[in-house]
Amino acid sequence: MTQPPQPPTPPNQPPAGGFGAPQTPGTPPNPQAPPQNPLYGYPQSAPGYGHPGGQPQAYGPPAGYGYPAPAGTYQQPQQPPAGGGGTGGGRGLTRTELRMIVAATVAVVLILAAGVWFSRSGGGSDDRGAGHPAKSPAGGSAHAAGGSAAAKEKAPADVHAKVAFKVAMPKATDLHSVYGSWLTDKVYAKSGLAGIVGYDPDSGTQQWSVPLPGDVCAASPHVSDDGKAAVVFDGAKRTKNSAPEACTRVGVVDLSAGRLLWSKTVKVPGGDTNIRFDGVTQTGNTVAAAGTSGGAGFDLATGEVRWKPKASTTDCHDAGYAGGALLVASRQCGFGDDAQITVENINPKTGATLSSYKMPPGVQDVHAVSTDPLVVAADVGDTGSGGISDFFSLDARTGKLKAKISASGDTYAARCEEAMENCTNVLAGNGKLYLPTAEHDAGDGKAMDRTNEIVSFDLATGKSTAQRADAGNGWTARLLRMDGPNLIAYKTGPYDKGGRIVSVDGSSFKQTTLLRNPSDRATIEDENSFASNGTEVRYADGRLFLSAVFVDKPLDAQDSGRPLVMAFSTR
Repeated sequence: MTQPPQPPTPPNQPPAGGFGAPQTPGTPPNPQAPPQNPLYGYPQSAPGYGHPGGQPQAYGPPAGYGYPAPAGTYQQPQQPPAGGGGTGGGRGLTRTELRMIVAATVAVVLILAAGVWFSRSGGGSDDRGAGHPAKSPAGGSAHAAGGSAAAKEKAPADVHAKVAFKVAMPKATDLHSVYGSWLTDKVYAKSGLAGIVGYDPDSGTQQWSVPLPGDVCAASPHVSDDGKAAVVFDGAKRTKNSAPEACTRVGVVDLSAGRLLWSKTVKVPGGDTNIRFDGVTQTGNTVAAAGTSGGAGFDLATGEVRWKPKASTTDCHDAGYAGGALLVASRQCGFGDDAQITVENINPKTGATLSSYKMPPGVQDVHAVSTDPLVVAADVGDTGSGGISDFFSLDARTGKLKAKISASGDTYAARCEEAMENCTNVLAGNGKLYLPTAEHDAGDGKAMDRTNEIVSFDLATGKSTAQRADAGNGWTARLLRMDGPNLIAYKTGPYDKGGRIVSVDGSSFKQTTLLRNPSDRATIEDENSFASNGTEVRYADGRLFLSAVFVDKPLDAQDSGRPLVMAFSTR
């Protein structure tokens, strides 16, 4: 396969506050694990910002892969959602990022220890039930890949935005996950401490509140066409030294009515403890959640279990799922360096395999960029950074490899972390893979000016194209989602400029500004308080929402004033 030429290599030093900031820990192994740290099971990184996929209509956590919603709602793809949200080039680490460094350092040791023990215990084996292949995903509208529908986002007469509202940061004495946010035409919903709150997207007035027994650990990047979104949450509140029910409950929230429709737990195969889930997604009328002990499928409306892990001697289990147009599984057999990962297109009603592609040796995790087109990312042989060394363009029908694109995190700004459906700052559509380059010196002689570019690769051949969109000196572009054939990006700039939302034409790569944030000092400070790797970004129809994914005890007086949510609007 052809390896595309690489763009200019950025300087050796990483950009300040760039995409390489340390991440928080992900969910460790489930069963019979040793005593856990209170951080156990929290998402590793911010949800993506908008994933490829198609013409979005409703926005959810890591950026979805384009699951169409009914007219009048907006859909997102990828996460924080997503790589990037937050600050302008040249800044230092935010308090949130410093907090993440500490949390990650503590948890990595625990996860490694628990992981070794778990692999020796032989737990986690399962086998999905057999079933007949489905011709298409059940329920819901068909997913439209980028380029198959007209763009919806248009520049308003006046692109200058105002601060629409802010939501205060909840008071906390230790670290909590508040992962998950969704945007429709009627509501902006955001996870808080042990619950989810729906706000009027224009005024910020609270419309409803859904209490939960514990924090939200993971959230689906998709919203069904009738306004339902899946989440994973703690079955009980965590204490300082114990989290026995961390990330064990899967549930569905009705964003229109503001209520929890159902919640379920699934037992570890052959055991009496509940599976801890790393991620959750949905396709049509199916919700799928997976963790180190395997995965399960549920009916979106009722919570009826469609499949669950079974005890077996094969040491194989579903390690993750990605949804949207198709339901794709990461199937793992074995553990550690000997693990074999297979990407499977599965029947969302039964979990039966429709097609599969065996990943190269040395791949221990695989992440989905998109399910339509089917593109996955992996760090082959631990040779990349940011969780990526290569992207694989696959034929979902046959399971055959179409092209492999080498694109290490050292050179490009895409990031993939923990859960399968948690790739950010990368899009797929129009038969292409879109990537921003890593930040680098702008070359204008100003030491503080850094910039990057958006480039593309052909998904059929793996070759780079001539397309290139420059962020501009002092500006950095981060990809959010596809809008029909166009790309939506969030640009952060110099210390004295607010962020911007731009639409990049999929053919000409011409940029059109859709929104400009205020440039007064107080607003910029609030906007920059959202860590680049710890922020969910949602944009639709002249409204931009930034939100944190972690809540902790403030470090100082300045830190205590930062918001949980900040909304901007041109309306």
